Amino acid sequence: MTHVGDLLAELLARYGVTHVFGQPGGQTAALYDGLARREARISHALVRDERSAAYAADAFARLTGRPGVCDVTVGPATTKLADGLVESYNASVPVVALVGELPRDWAPYRAMGVASQGFDQLAFLSAITKTALWVPSVVSLPQMVRTAFRLATTGRPGPVALIVPHDVLDADWQPDDADLEVDDRHRRAPAYRPVASTESIEQAAALLEKARRPLIVAGGGVHASRATTELAELAERLDAVVVTSFSGKGAVDETAPYAAGVLNPLGTTASLQLARRADVVLWCGCKVGQNTSHNWSLPRAHQATIHLDADPGELGRTFRPAVALNGDARATLAGLLAVLRGRGRPEWRRVAREVIEESARQRSVEEGSGAVPVLPQRVMRELAVRLRPGDVVVSDASFSAGWVAAHLPARRAARDFLFARGQGGLGYAVPAAIGAAAARPAGRIVTVSGDGGFSYALGELATHAQLRLRSVNVVLNNGFDGLRQSVDLESQRLRPSYAAVAEALGCAGLRVEQPDELGDALDAALDADRPVVIDVRTDPASTPIHSYRRRLAEKQSHPRPGAVYQLVPWRRSPAEPATEPD
Repeated sequence: MTHVGDLLAELLARYGVTHVFGQPGGQTAALYDGLARREARISHALVRDERSAAYAADAFARLTGRPGVCDVTVGPATTKLADGLVESYNASVPVVALVGELPRDWAPYRAMGVASQGFDQLAFLSAITKTALWVPSVVSLPQMVRTAFRLATTGRPGPVALIVPHDVLDADWQPDDADLEVDDRHRRAPAYRPVASTESIEQAAALLEKARRPLIVAGGGVHASRATTELAELAERLDAVVVTSFSGKGAVDETAPYAAGVLNPLGTTASLQLARRADVVLWCGCKVGQNTSHNWSLPRAHQATIHLDADPGELGRTFRPAVALNGDARATLAGLLAVLRGRGRPEWRRVAREVIEESARQRSVEEGSGAVPVLPQRVMRELAVRLRPGDVVVSDASFSAGWVAAHLPARRAARDFLFARGQGGLGYAVPAAIGAAAARPAGRIVTVSGDGGFSYALGELATHAQLRLRSVNVVLNNGFDGLRQSVDLESQRLRPSYAAVAEALGCAGLRVEQPDELGDALDAALDADRPVVIDVRTDPASTPIHSYRRRLAEKQSHPRPGAVYQLVPWRRSPAEPATEPD
């Protein structure tokens, strides 16, 4: 006898789902039964914490463009999805979350925990997803699944929650071809590629042709649209400088002469210098959020701007662009290239190259340091020379993101770097590596975390070991950040060994305290056929944030009022490029 768990699993298979990440419960047993019968077509990764399921699905979706699928049961399992779903929601990542629910006729008892684990899941999930769908009947389930994949992959991609009551999932089901119909357009995002209007494309081309110091800010939308080829062609045509957001890192090969690195307070100094000097700025697939805009100090008052985004709601949110391009990045850049009569700007490129090279020289001093404790910059340099095309680097939040962004160059135009910047939650890297490994089975997965962020997801090392992932988990272990109280993760009586924890959970563990030990440790880890944790004792005074460096030097406990967050008023971008540098 087949049941609705079979129906749901079969629909997933027909949508091209190859991996599901989750943790079972009594309410979702039928789904697991259905997946088990299709194990040749769909693999299931059992995580140790439901939060990790959402992060793994997020990483899988970013690398493949296909909706990442995760599953949880009712109640506390659902609430643990929040971190990952908000990450995907803010970062526009297509995810389908399959959520268990109490039986339908228990509705009178759901509130206030009268029915065990019950609460208003629909309201909860509606606030942190693109939409949440509640399945009222067996008959409606196929259409609800089709709706979930359609919404996850169209417009601005994002997570969709599908809540399936226990009695619906357990109900008998007789196979019926009509029930199994799927729309193959929604197997991958973007499902459609709308192009900005001809008029707006011509206006953008005219503005770029007048520019003397053009700069492109490439966001995660470039990767989501798979527009790296068009972006590189536009940069070459215009002699433009390209910087990226965290999510956009790798949108261009960062060894190219026009690439100035990540534009962020944790990014490169060259990116900010050149972003301030540009006269025309094209924001491409980028939200122009707080960090990429350096607390909304960009764009500057003298700069003419073009903003390209698939979501019309982003156009004009933080500033009024001179030209708004509402469309898919790849399709619209192709349209722009078709009408652009580009001309070279070799002088701007020469100036930019000097700035980029000086920034690189400054970084290289710290990257070559023999200091003890080890500088994180030195760790990144040793890792950089060992990475190969196809390897994936997953950064945790906080300082780790800065070290990866500024000191690990993207050596090809591809999405080889993943950052938790939609929500910025600690504990992303290790569970996201599970999804990354599923997406890139031939590649090596490297995570970079601080000791704080790594501690959030220690249990998932057991998942890495069980799945025999080729993961290298680098822990930048500084014990504390030297800035605030109550962040010291060790004492004289307690000095956690993450290498020992790794061994206990079935992984290999290595401890590094001297910079000349890094090379051998990384070589061994990258050649291993099982997960490895490298616990590196790093300098507690090192920080990628320049303002923090000043405060640490001054031994201040708290930032000065107004030293970091200064909101710039919303303003109109000039219609013409500035005639002189600012």
